Amino acid sequence: MAANPLRHLPSVDALLADASELVAIYGRPATVDALRAALAEARAAGEARPADRLLARAAELLGRPPSLRPALNATGVIVHTNLGRAPLAAHALERARAVASGYSNLEYDLAAGARGSRHDHLGGLLAELTGAETGMAVNNNAAAVLLSLAALASGREVIISRGELIEIGDGFRIPDILAQSGARLVEVGTTNRTSLGDYEAAIGPETAAIVRVHQSNFRMVGFTAAPGLGELAELAARRDVTLIDDLGSGQLLDLPDLADEPTARSSVEAGAHVVCFSGDKLLGGPQAGVIVGARAAVERIRRHPLARAVRIDKLSLAALEATLELYRDPQRALREVPVLAAAAEASEAVRERAGRLAERLGGDVVATTARVGGGAVPLLEIASFACALDGGEAVAAALRAGDPPVVALVREGRVLLDCRTLTDEQCLQISL
Repeated sequence: MAANPLRHLPSVDALLADASELVAIYGRPATVDALRAALAEARAAGEARPADRLLARAAELLGRPPSLRPALNATGVIVHTNLGRAPLAAHALERARAVASGYSNLEYDLAAGARGSRHDHLGGLLAELTGAETGMAVNNNAAAVLLSLAALASGREVIISRGELIEIGDGFRIPDILAQSGARLVEVGTTNRTSLGDYEAAIGPETAAIVRVHQSNFRMVGFTAAPGLGELAELAARRDVTLIDDLGSGQLLDLPDLADEPTARSSVEAGAHVVCFSGDKLLGGPQAGVIVGARAAVERIRRHPLARAVRIDKLSLAALEATLELYRDPQRALREVPVLAAAAEASEAVRERAGRLAERLGGDVVATTARVGGGAVPLLEIASFACALDGGEAVAAALRAGDPPVVALVREGRVLLDCRTLTDEQCLQISL
């Protein structure tokens, strides 16, 4: 009977005696776990691996990169949900770093010398930028809508068009989210056509609100119809119900190329009592759900018990406030908010960047199409240019395995590095 080679594997204690450098860097508990993992791999392979190889494997396991780390977006999708959505402006990063480095007045009123509220920090700034009476933020837009309905319509009816019962990604559906608020959904109209009369006929004694959900991640064309937000606002005022407008992505600047996406100000001016939108999509800030509207409605939302469960954290709040400050000067926002800058950059500048990258990597420059992404303006195509490399999925996998990892597209057997979502500095970090 052949001897078992695994009998010659060293023990953890024996390996640990030669692992002083690893212990000094990573600590004893983590080093012991890594040595055990290296031994387990050897046993699974049926190999009596020598000590130096086991120590090297333990060092590799201990030194592997963190699970969440920076990556380069070469897909041409500017607000890429899987890649963290909007990169933050330098102004926002500086503010978050300043707040994170010590204590802050997150929930302290400096003037009164007493407890304050984190929701007070954004109210005036959001009012200035949107025309609303006040505003607040929570941890994402789904939470903003959920909280608004829980505070304003729980136990009562909420009217929504069937054409707006959308899925927002990863299997999450608007009606399922809204139902968690405790409100009872009343669907009106059909998938492609809903009239003002459909809404009016559905309003009854139990009706608390009308919800309009912007179709941000798709468009219907052809035989379609829906009342404007202003018409819904007039109906809501006449029948004494609340009008909640969920913009999804949402934006603050009225930009011609993004005309399909309503601004928060346009919704407020149309008469919506509450307007909800994301902080990390077209706004270009951190993950957040922004709520603006009438003071009485926002105050009820702020006081609801669920508000604590979905509240925004101090770093996101700091970054969001700093991002919003940039919008006081629209031209500055266009320059400094990365999402807006990427969408607005001249195609010639993108082509020149792709040319420099192609020259360095041995590729070709090809014309392509970028998109905003993040469930915004789905029909908008933005002219772009990419560095095209041969090698297909094998090269794409090698790029993803790099440091930093690079996520690109593979089309017709070639890897495309779209330079609309890469900066000059990032291009210099790409190697094969």
